[in-house]
Amino acid sequence: MDIFIQQVINGLVLGSMYALIALGYTMVYGVLNLINFAHGDILMIGAMVGLSILKLLQHVAPGLPGIVQLAIAIIGAIPVCVIISLIIERVAYRPLRNAPRLAPLITAIGVSILLQTFAMMIWGRSPLPVPQVMPSDPVHIFGALISPTQIMLLILAAASMVGLVLLVEKTKMGRAMRATAENPRVAGLMGVDSNRVIVMTFAIGAALAAVAGVMWGANYSSAQFAMGFVPGLKAFSAAVLGGIGNIYGAMLGGILLGLIESLGAGYIGDLTGNFFGSNYQDIFAFIVLIIVLTLRPSGIMGERVADRA
Repeated sequence: MDIFIQQVINGLVLGSMYALIALGYTMVYGVLNLINFAHGDILMIGAMVGLSILKLLQHVAPGLPGIVQLAIAIIGAIPVCVIISLIIERVAYRPLRNAPRLAPLITAIGVSILLQTFAMMIWGRSPLPVPQVMPSDPVHIFGALISPTQIMLLILAAASMVGLVLLVEKTKMGRAMRATAENPRVAGLMGVDSNRVIVMTFAIGAALAAVAGVMWGANYSSAQFAMGFVPGLKAFSAAVLGGIGNIYGAMLGGILLGLIESLGAGYIGDLTGNFFGSNYQDIFAFIVLIIVLTLRPSGIMGERVADRA
């Protein structure tokens, strides 16, 4: 039972990060009907910028509490990720809005490679250690262990997701985003500025990816130029699992994917003598994804999205 509780906690931590990244995928898809495959590399930029800020703080103000240092790193990483994401939208995606769907998809892959190359030129190709600024003593919960960094991650992820839901459901911008996702042409006739909505969508997605990136680096104590590919791919799978275009589905899909991976690698791995251990954790997540999409192609909470004329 202790192993089960530990893996559930690990799954919630991992799933929270997947959910934050998946929200960026699902929001952009809902508004633009575009899969932004460069989104995982925005997470990488957030992690690398956060790492640079943490190292700077170690020299300038080493006496700052760890939680303050992490908060400063996140606050510093968010505008960098937002600016880069907005440049990508303006330069790479906006000219291709009326192009065949394959064109923006190939462009997104090209942007992803470009971001990785720039990051490799700036920070190098070797993995970089992330300073451990939070206390290392774990907290005991029902026989399981959770670190202060993971507790902060869960709180930030929950606060970010609640804030996004309130923004989408309760604000004028949220109504404009929902209207544009439903029918951009009709929304434009009703006075909705679709360009402004799209810019805000990219900005919000990038901000969430920045939070996930800094916390990913802090949780695993490492960051490198190619670190965004696998989390980005899994977060996209989480968005599809929950229902692409549905923000609640992205949250649910991220949490479920994290739990499936963690339980598969730990709990089930122990039962099978580690034959299906941590080295095979991806198998469990994608097997479940295939099963769900076979039985329900729109995802768990997804609505059928009609093709736009």
